[in-house]
Amino acid sequence: MCSTGNASHVTSEKFYIEACGDANDVLVIDRVSMEMTLAGFRDIPLSGVTKSICGIMGTIRLVAGMYLIVIIKKRKVGNLFGHTVWKAVEFDLLSYKKTVLHLTENQMQDNKTFLSMITSVLNTDGFYFCTDYDLTHTQQRLANTSPDFQEMSLLERADQRFVWNGSLLRDFLAQPELHKFVFPVIHGFIMMKPCSINGKIFEWILISRRSCFRAGVRYYVRGIDSEGHAANFVETEQIVQYSNGRASFVQTRGSMPFFWSQRPNLKYKPKPQISSTTNHLDGFQRHFDSQVLIYGKQVILNLVNQKGSELPLEQTFAKLVNSMESGMIKYIAFDFHKECSKMRWHRLQLLVDAVAEMQDEFGYFMLSSDGKVVVQQTGVFRSNCMDCLDRTNVVQSLLARRALQSQLQRMGVLHVGQKIEEQAEFEKIYKNAWADNANACAKQYAGTGALKTDFTRTGRRTQWGLVMDGWNSMIRYYKNNFSDGFRQDSIDLFLGNYSVDEMEILTPLQLQKDWKFLTLPIIMLVAFSMCIILTCMTAETVAYVLFWAVAGVVTATVILLNGKEFVNVPKLVQKEKMD
Repeated sequence: MCSTGNASHVTSEKFYIEACGDANDVLVIDRVSMEMTLAGFRDIPLSGVTKSICGIMGTIRLVAGMYLIVIIKKRKVGNLFGHTVWKAVEFDLLSYKKTVLHLTENQMQDNKTFLSMITSVLNTDGFYFCTDYDLTHTQQRLANTSPDFQEMSLLERADQRFVWNGSLLRDFLAQPELHKFVFPVIHGFIMMKPCSINGKIFEWILISRRSCFRAGVRYYVRGIDSEGHAANFVETEQIVQYSNGRASFVQTRGSMPFFWSQRPNLKYKPKPQISSTTNHLDGFQRHFDSQVLIYGKQVILNLVNQKGSELPLEQTFAKLVNSMESGMIKYIAFDFHKECSKMRWHRLQLLVDAVAEMQDEFGYFMLSSDGKVVVQQTGVFRSNCMDCLDRTNVVQSLLARRALQSQLQRMGVLHVGQKIEEQAEFEKIYKNAWADNANACAKQYAGTGALKTDFTRTGRRTQWGLVMDGWNSMIRYYKNNFSDGFRQDSIDLFLGNYSVDEMEILTPLQLQKDWKFLTLPIIMLVAFSMCIILTCMTAETVAYVLFWAVAGVVTATVILLNGKEFVNVPKLVQKEKMD
């Protein structure tokens, strides 16, 4: 692969894909046997249709057979230490089969639905790749690798938590000679910006890597699974490069790591349910064992409300931390909404000041201009709220600024006594980047942009920001109740949590809803419509208006009481994450 893209040649029997920079190597995919082999450039037949592609995402089996997923459009994000980072913006699915006439009508419909699912995930903004640099690892992890690790292909050495096309590349992984044709693709957010303070130009970079383990949408994926993988887990790394030296600061976010759910039920805010039949400590222990192994000390910042339906979650989290009795884990509960109520956003500084000593203790990673490790980060802040989106992002941006203040002073960019907040031009770039990061993570998990981004962008809450939060909340409500089942199925299919069996006659997609699903909403709609029509007529219709009003209210009440039966639910994967 190369930065200029490569060509694919399609014939009725085979796909031929060139490897950029090595004109002698061509990947040949047999469309009948599905065998992948290497050939020479001269083996490409002149009769093939030539298409320009930017890379291979991988392959997937659907009802009609195998499909090759390719990137056909990309946009340059920037250069990371001399390596070009790209954002994949357009994709194509190439069918191995030349026709779908061998399928029944039901199979054709299922195949069409599966294709729309894959397209739905690919159209979710935030896929990034680099053909000659490892985007899945932090700077500190890369600096502490062995010579053997350096010799591995990008595919072999990647952190599998963040390889979103890992399942799609399984066939390639089994054949090392084909690794040069593919690369890991991460999902999340990347921003790279040259900045200037005191006339000194430095590169400021923000990378958020979403985990593909226990991935999904807001209300259908909460808590952890039996392996200890947390929902909506994101590793965010802030990097600064100046005069050949570099520094980074890593934070994580993830759902509260025990077994709980919050299934949509038509209510604006469904009540969270903590499992009473599962041993929470086992999964909790697995989660933090892996976190400590990867990141070191853990400072948990739990930002949920300490009253109402969120209180039992906070209490459970605190109890589990105390049960572990680990010196590597510290728990801090900060009721974000209570502390910052009535627009008192300055009170967030209370939290920043409270954890300042801990942040100084585990520090950040820094590499000198001659490539030597100066300091290492020995712990991370693991922040969470209910969704690990809005409140979490605000707090992470404040902690990242404090780390950056120290890094820039140490690198000689900031003078002693200077504050980042006083650098108006950079402060604007900084705040907008963190707000963009919030929006990206929110769209990927909740389906809309983030809330509270007016504070992240400007440092204060605005009336317009409150209006936009209300609008986004309404959109979230609709998507969470009426389209997130499809989105969850799409993610499960894309990540390989569900595999399509070509021989399967009846797929889960064909399962029909109960009669109530269509009948009751129609009755309610007719009842309220009749109310409106009759109200506009003469007074003699009062009895009819009352009848239809009562019918509408009764039907609406029945629907709300059985809300879980009327929402859009996932069909493909039935396991503990759907409990």
